[in-house]
Amino acid sequence: GEGSISKHHRKYGGDLVWQVGSSYFGCRKDDGMFCADTFARMAALDQVKMIEIKLSQGAKPGYGGILPKAKISQEIAETRGITRIRDCVSPACHPSFSTPLGLLEFVRHLRQLSGGKPVGFKMCIGHRSEFLGICKAMLKSEITPDFVVVDGAEGGTGAAPMEFADHMGMPLRDGISFVHRSLVGVGLRDRIKIGASGKIASAFDMARVMALGADWCNAARGFMFALGCIQSQHCHTDKCPTGVATQDWSRRRALVVPDKAERVFNFHRSTIASLAELVAAMGLSHPSDLEPRHVSRRISGERVRSFAELFPQLEPGELLRGAKNLRFADPWQRASAESFAPVTPSLSAISEQDVTNNMNAESLPDSSIGQHAGKSI
Repeated sequence: GEGSISKHHRKYGGDLVWQVGSSYFGCRKDDGMFCADTFARMAALDQVKMIEIKLSQGAKPGYGGILPKAKISQEIAETRGITRIRDCVSPACHPSFSTPLGLLEFVRHLRQLSGGKPVGFKMCIGHRSEFLGICKAMLKSEITPDFVVVDGAEGGTGAAPMEFADHMGMPLRDGISFVHRSLVGVGLRDRIKIGASGKIASAFDMARVMALGADWCNAARGFMFALGCIQSQHCHTDKCPTGVATQDWSRRRALVVPDKAERVFNFHRSTIASLAELVAAMGLSHPSDLEPRHVSRRISGERVRSFAELFPQLEPGELLRGAKNLRFADPWQRASAESFAPVTPSLSAISEQDVTNNMNAESLPDSSIGQHAGKSI
């Protein structure tokens, strides 16, 4: 999580992926800017195995965050490096960079400061040109992240505005497939791992995103349920009815750690066992063997199509040669390594027949709004 590394994270020596958000908790100066010296000291901990730069999350892409001062205990203040006298407000974007090239320079900087540990970033896909701009920046700078975590619009947090949770961002299925195909299209897929997050709770949820290109899955919702979360959406009020997301001692008594720890362990073990059974039933030996052809989706009362048909793959390096699939050709022309803002595209090389063919294969809008997680785009 982006709340930094607390004494509780370190107590039992478990492996950590340190998420660095826009407020740089645990590695910030008094003015909220990034502190290289503090980061280097924390990143050197043997427990820290990877560093993840959080660009956005699926529940509220393009939106910051706030921790009310009523919830800032002395312990939280010390861990995050913040004051208790005012609300803790996280900006919507990172103050350390503002362009795709700047992002990759920041990736390289953190990799150097951490002594070469894997560094990547997490984002919810919105406009396709934004991620393709990052791909162009990778080619131009020759800097690649070690991994990209794709968060779907299904991702949850009780602190997200409803308009954002309901309508902003690309659903995980589409986001994972797009990132996977984009990296293949620019010839970088073999250098970058892909993680998936966003409403992943069951074995099939994992199998589905792995078939679309994910190398691993991040899950939170199922574990929150195992802890006792009932999605009351009172996280920000300090009045969580089950004691999961509150600093109120009278409410926290509802979370009995020895009992909940056993429930979390059993949920994890059973879910992984179910994934093994699914993979074996498909005649495969490992989840990495999953491909789009292994999963089908009913798209109408009479039609069923495989993911291989719904998400046609690009050939390695195809984007560099000029893709005809408008799902990629249009945003590729809009993408820029120097700016996240799209440039004016030139579609003169794309024929009317290409447009017709692609309309039959996939929908064309390139927008981060209006794509509800529960609806097809």
